[in-house]
Amino acid sequence: FMCTRFPSKNAFKATFYTFRVGAVGWYTVDLDLPPNKRWTALITDKKTDLANMIQAIKDLANAFVPSGRLVELVDITLPLMVETLPSPFNDEIKGIADVSGIHLGEVVLFNIFYEVFTVCTSVVNQRNDSKGKFGFCWDVKNKSWSISEKLKPLVVNLDFKRNNQTVFKSTNFAWIYTFIYFLFQHIFSLTMNERFSLDGGYIGILEWILGQRDGMWMSFLTRSVLENANSYEEAKHRLAETKMLAPAYFILGGNRTGQGCIITRSRLLSIDVLEIDVKLGRWYVLETNYDHWKEPLFLDDRRTPAMKCMNQTTQTNISLKTMYDVLSTKPVLNKLTTYTTLMQVSEGKLESYIRDCPDPCMPW
Repeated sequence: FMCTRFPSKNAFKATFYTFRVGAVGWYTVDLDLPPNKRWTALITDKKTDLANMIQAIKDLANAFVPSGRLVELVDITLPLMVETLPSPFNDEIKGIADVSGIHLGEVVLFNIFYEVFTVCTSVVNQRNDSKGKFGFCWDVKNKSWSISEKLKPLVVNLDFKRNNQTVFKSTNFAWIYTFIYFLFQHIFSLTMNERFSLDGGYIGILEWILGQRDGMWMSFLTRSVLENANSYEEAKHRLAETKMLAPAYFILGGNRTGQGCIITRSRLLSIDVLEIDVKLGRWYVLETNYDHWKEPLFLDDRRTPAMKCMNQTTQTNISLKTMYDVLSTKPVLNKLTTYTTLMQVSEGKLESYIRDCPDPCMPW
């Protein structure tokens, strides 16, 4: 089942499609290993795909700055930043660079990628929470985003273990330390979406370079919460109160009735927390990349079709399957969509699927 919007009329129709390309594979990150060794198996396995993706990004950078100075700037300046990053993250990044053969500056750049760019759609409902998307650089001939196509082979599920026990699970890109979706085993789930603001990540990065380092990088904050928060409420408090380098939306789900919220953040503080409240008829909360109290950009309204499909599905019929169907709704599913992740906290379940959006399909 898929709830599909037709551009010619403000209507939705139930149709049957399969847009899965394939399930995402699993890897283990052993937190008992030295930090520079934790990513060795994964990076070794994905080395060729990493090289292809890196070259595509370099080609894109050189198209904007033909002199090659942009890539040169990254390679020269960003290695200096790695020593300023908190432990053990800096050593993990060095280990990724050593194993992959990718320049350290480029690995640093990709691992602070959230502060640069990410676009997502997320839903938390009373039973499950599910999310997914990413990409840029339109290929006119193939009607696809070239970088998105390079990213698809790099999507992985990770099982972070300590003492041979799962600490948390995540879905992210093989070379990027920034996690996109996470499941803290049986306690809470977490994802983050880009929040566009003039007071954006570039300001936080500049402050960090100039020595003002009291804010947290997005990837390091989420990793710290996943490893150390012991409850939904503790996770919500830390995500709402910690100073960050970039604004964001955190979408948090718990394992008890009423545990689900969207935390709208500036770099410095929490602006709004929208909670699930079944008594008010709000059995789910949904976030794309716009403040929920404002209208989305008319060219990028994924919120309206997603909410109509959630309402059409109804709370009684919510399951991983029907959540997948909602996230298969065009334009929620579009040419930017790289994968969809489904999480069910009560069962500790996380599954991800590489996506494709057959034509006709919106670029975004």
